[in-house]
Amino acid sequence: MSRIVLSICLLTLVVFLLTTNGVFAQDTAAAASKADSSAGRLFDHFVVQGGAITWFVLIPLSIATIALIAEHFFSIRRATMLPPVVVQQVRRNLEAKRYVEVIELTTQDKSMLSKAVNSALGEAANGYPAMQGAVVESLELGAGKLMRKIEYLNVIGNVSPMIGLLGTVYGMIGLFASIFEAGGIPEPARVAHHMSIALVTTFWGLMVAIPALSVFAFFRNRIDELTTNCAATADNLLSVFNPVNSNLPLNAQQPVNPGTAGTVPNPEQIRRDDRTER
Repeated sequence: MSRIVLSICLLTLVVFLLTTNGVFAQDTAAAASKADSSAGRLFDHFVVQGGAITWFVLIPLSIATIALIAEHFFSIRRATMLPPVVVQQVRRNLEAKRYVEVIELTTQDKSMLSKAVNSALGEAANGYPAMQGAVVESLELGAGKLMRKIEYLNVIGNVSPMIGLLGTVYGMIGLFASIFEAGGIPEPARVAHHMSIALVTTFWGLMVAIPALSVFAFFRNRIDELTTNCAATADNLLSVFNPVNSNLPLNAQQPVNPGTAGTVPNPEQIRRDDRTER
């Protein structure tokens, strides 16, 4: 008897599981079909109905915007413009008066800070004020180069709404042309087609312009901030050449290069002095 009851219970459980599995599979298939249908409608509304202006101009511009933003996030950052490792190496070598190593390091490294320090050492023969001027000039050139680099985002952000407006005008022209051809109100499908072109192109124009202009402003501020930080760091590193920072009285300071008291040696003299010390 107990075996019969157990068999009936097991059979009932199997039937229940099979039924539940079938219902779940049907619900899953229905949900997947509904999701596919919804995605298809969205693609049709926001891409297909946009026409050639959306397909061949605005969508490629959106892809270019994403690529530019990704590239700028990797290239315009503190680690690439103001590398901590380079700062430590330059400071250590300057304090040890290993000027040749500093020149070689800043020549090989392409960061904004290295270029500024290298330019300053190139003006060493003209004194500390000339070195400061070289730093300022180098940072201005570097900042200008970066600003021209991100200017593409600004151009895309300003042009995209105009292209969207062009699509709007094109769609409205098509709508009025269809009204003229029909001699009255045309078929709803034709009206919807032209209105879709007008609205979808406007939508894509704004979708491209808003992030492009927002990220352009973000990187512009970042460039200003990092350039200021580079200037402060370079000034701190090169302060070892400033006679005012010496603990000795100014009239008791030893000239850093014979015959050029109060100035720092130029790169060629640095190399000769370094070889003599070695």
